[in-house]
Amino acid sequence: MDPMDIVGKSKEDASLPKATMTKIIKEMLPADVRVARDAQDLLIECCVEFINLISSESNEVCNKEDKRTIAPEHVLKALQVLGFGEYVEEVYAAYEQHKYETMQDSQRSVKMNSGAEMTEEEAAAEQQRMFAEARARMNGGVSVPQPEQLEETQQTSLQS
Repeated sequence: MDPMDIVGKSKEDASLPKATMTKIIKEMLPADVRVARDAQDLLIECCVEFINLISSESNEVCNKEDKRTIAPEHVLKALQVLGFGEYVEEVYAAYEQHKYETMQDSQRSVKMNSGAEMTEEEAAAEQQRMFAEARARMNGGVSVPQPEQLEETQQTSLQS
């Protein structure tokens, strides 16, 4: 592949994060296996080339369907066309897992953002409740009264 084959970028500009790739490589191998730096660099280059190959084929599949946006189905079809059909099921499962996790993350952020609708008093009360729960967990489930609670208890008993 020519260094300028990647849409206006030189080959050096298109890469994957080295630290992340090194971590992935090490996780896939037994603990007692070491990988030479040159071998790591070669594996990273192979990954970049594989991504370029799949992207290019996905684009061709997309164009044949007169579409302008590459969809997951186009990537799966590209894998089959390129002879990687045996991986389609596993790739699809990973894609479904990614969709599920992304959906959960967005639901969590909606819940976090919905807290902005609380009044200041409600937020303070919720904060105190969460502090109390955390203290209870830290004390092995035993609720330890805080100074404010002690004062309230004392005032109530003095009034009786």
